[in-house]
Amino acid sequence: MTDVHHTEQHPVVETIAAGRIVPVVVLEDAADAAALADALVAGGLGCAEVTLRTPAAADAIRAMAERPGMLVGAGTVLSAAQVDRAVEAGAKFVVSPGFSASVVARCQEHGVPVFPGVASPSEIMQALDAGLDTVKFFPAEQLGGVPMVKALSAPFRTVRFIPTGGVNTANLADYLAVKSVLAVGGTWMVAPELLAARDWAAVTSRTREALEQAR
Repeated sequence: MTDVHHTEQHPVVETIAAGRIVPVVVLEDAADAAALADALVAGGLGCAEVTLRTPAAADAIRAMAERPGMLVGAGTVLSAAQVDRAVEAGAKFVVSPGFSASVVARCQEHGVPVFPGVASPSEIMQALDAGLDTVKFFPAEQLGGVPMVKALSAPFRTVRFIPTGGVNTANLADYLAVKSVLAVGGTWMVAPELLAARDWAAVTSRTREALEQAR
């Protein structure tokens, strides 16, 4: 049996692993993207996932990707066509809420790391079959949280997880203490109310606090 190819060697994955936190951004106005990117970098975090949940997403990815020190990925990617649009806009990685063979294949064609969402052993095995070893565990808290990640880690010893969904300041340290957890995804430092108010100082302070907890 051949060993699974380790995406951890990819520079993008190394950057995510170094920060250990991926802010999950839902941006309504692309005009705010540059300021948001600068606020995250000021807080010490040079990585973000911009979800394709709003019409502003592609332009937001483009604007954030142009900021120095910022690595931007696309989230909530549901189709191969969305992969194309995200990569064209400058996304350096792709995240999806579930496992889609067509999304994974298109990302691999582009040479872009992809983290498909998994909720079960069967989906993890699909990811392994596709040559992946890093997956999004989603929705993390609703699926059993830290105990479930530990349980899944036992049979899948080469797999790295990015738990997302219900991760916050109260449980951040518990997730990151699990050896198989590469990073966590969360929204609390880029909460909708902060973005709506354009409270970039709060984004920076929450990001800084989250990184202190992560360390």
